[in-house]
Formats: sequence, C-alpha cells, structure tokens
Amino acid sequence: MADRDLEQQILGFGLTTAEILYHLPDHPSLLQAYIWQDYDLFPRLPRLCKFLDYWSSNLDGALNRVRVAHKGLVSPREFRYVDGAIVLN
Repeated sequence: MADRDLEQQILGFGLTTAEILYHLPDHPSLLQAYIWQDYDLFPRLPRLCKFLDYWSSNLDGALNRVRVAHKGLVSPREFRYVDGAIVLN
C-alpha cells in the first residue's frame, strides 16, 4: 500500500480533502458534513469527480456544497551547494 502511495505522489498526485455538505434525505432542511480524502490530480480532480458523480446518481442526500483542499506531498527540494570541507577529529 505504501509503495503505491509513493508512486502516485511521484506521478503528481497529491492529498486531496473534500468537505461535502449534503441535505439529509429525511430532513432536507438539515445539513450533514462528510469528509472525503484520497490522492488525486490537481486541478482536474478525476477521483473526486467520479465520487461526486456516484453520490449524485446513487445516494439520496442532495449535495449542497463541496470545499476542496489539495496539497502535493512530494515536491522538488531546494539544494544549496557549499564549497568547502568539514574536518572531524
């Protein structure tokens, strides 16, 4: 599992978190929150879109609002090359 996650991060996937507010089927005036989290490609977010399509077509709770946060976990590091030597005794 960890190898697959690292491979996806190297390919450009980042951790995506979505806060989904939806209306309760039995009480439409009340909102419920659902947190969804997975690795996804920003800005297209194909996995989140697939999940929301599934939600809309198969679940009774109508979507109200979706807020998305995305963070690429693997990024280029900054290197500073220093000319010199360190002597340890």
